[in-house]
Amino acid sequence: MFRSRLSGLKGFTALSVVCVLAWQALALPPGTDDEISERLAPIGAICRAGDDCGQAVTAAVSSGPMSGQEVYDTFCFACHMVGVSGAPKLGDTADWEPRLAQGMDTLWDHTKNGINLMPAGGSCVSCSDDELRDALDYMVSSVE
Repeated sequence: MFRSRLSGLKGFTALSVVCVLAWQALALPPGTDDEISERLAPIGAICRAGDDCGQAVTAAVSSGPMSGQEVYDTFCFACHMVGVSGAPKLGDTADWEPRLAQGMDTLWDHTKNGINLMPAGGSCVSCSDDELRDALDYMVSSVE
């Protein structure tokens, strides 16, 4: 049957087809059996409850409230470092002057409730009022 399929092919074409088929039949991935097995091994392992899989993973627990700088460095910097959507940049007196002229009560209201594209509390949904006030004080102190 194979010969009958090749009978329509002439000369070099028939020889090429036979060579390609033979090469594909003998082709193996590069490396030893152990190297191939290692490349095909799963990347990780599943650790089910009750299995002894080494150290237990523990969540980081805060040791207390964050400082104003910590809140800024964690949440506020993303917009206030470069002035995203007009956010006043940390340490930029020209950005802060018109805002400071409105008074700290207004700045606190904007911090707590949001303004323009800034959401309430900035991007820190878990920050306490004290942490937010400390972050505001930290940013204001950078221009005073």
